[in-house]
Amino acid sequence: MRVRRATPFSRVSGILLGVLIAALAYAPYAVSRGTQTQLVLLFCYVLLGTMWNLLAGYGGMVSVGQQAYVGIGSYGLVTIADQLGVPAILAVPLAGVAAGVVALVTSFLVFRLVGGYFAIGTWVVAEVLRLVFTRVDGLGAGAGVSVGAYADLGPAQRIAVVYWLALATMVLSVLGVYLLMRSRVGLGLTAVRDDPVAAGSLGVRVAGAKRLVYVAAAVGCGMAGALIASNTLRVQPESAFSINYTAVMIFVVVIGGIGAIEGPILGALLYFLLERELAHLGALYLVLLGLIVVAFTLALPKGLWGLVTRPDRQVFPVSLTLDSSPRL
Repeated sequence: MRVRRATPFSRVSGILLGVLIAALAYAPYAVSRGTQTQLVLLFCYVLLGTMWNLLAGYGGMVSVGQQAYVGIGSYGLVTIADQLGVPAILAVPLAGVAAGVVALVTSFLVFRLVGGYFAIGTWVVAEVLRLVFTRVDGLGAGAGVSVGAYADLGPAQRIAVVYWLALATMVLSVLGVYLLMRSRVGLGLTAVRDDPVAAGSLGVRVAGAKRLVYVAAAVGCGMAGALIASNTLRVQPESAFSINYTAVMIFVVVIGGIGAIEGPILGALLYFLLERELAHLGALYLVLLGLIVVAFTLALPKGLWGLVTRPDRQVFPVSLTLDSSPRL
């Protein structure tokens, strides 16, 4: 009898994922610019869903204000790349760092709140930041500002660079969450989610673990905001700090499966397909999304991934399983 983490299923899945990532990396040579632009959105949806899943699914902190850090990342790209002259390839991760710094500061405020009060508090922080940026004349105030970080690149080169940046950011972020949840910190974080008082009594640093996750999720959302701004070449307060981003995160995680790394990936893919097919319906499209979320919450509380997952059938195994097969 022994315990193990990797399984034959996860090993085969890892190989297939490697092949898929390699194919996606080659895509700019094979698909149109429009397809690349759409795929950047898909990568950002996976990134945003992964960050919200880390925050709520693993950290037990339900936030409805993560659009604050999407907006900080968007404006961070403009400030760092356009005004400070930092190359765009470095400005994207630095914009995420800027969002993390803001999250670290605001955490000392919102962590005084719990439950629903915490959720509303994060939304209030996002709204305050939105109002602040509407009054910053150097960044276009309410009218917004254009992104000039890629001005020295041609259209095809810019789209390809943004595509590769988005792909690399998504892959590294998912891998980072996976490694975090495999670590002792991840084990302590799961205990904090289930019962903070009991976790604290066992020696887990509850506040530190929650703050780490909150800041890490903000960094990921900030990079997603920088990538979205790179994709659209325009940043405006109403769109950069739109609560629709948090709605997308919640949809992606609930539909895909909360508390599983694979869940947001499935949820993002489904949301991406629904957006392409149903966006022309206008307001009815949002109603349909809401009905889908309600239906999944009632019928499939573990999401799409919950239909197929088993202890020995995980792409990203984070827990140990008992292996009773005899050793040869």
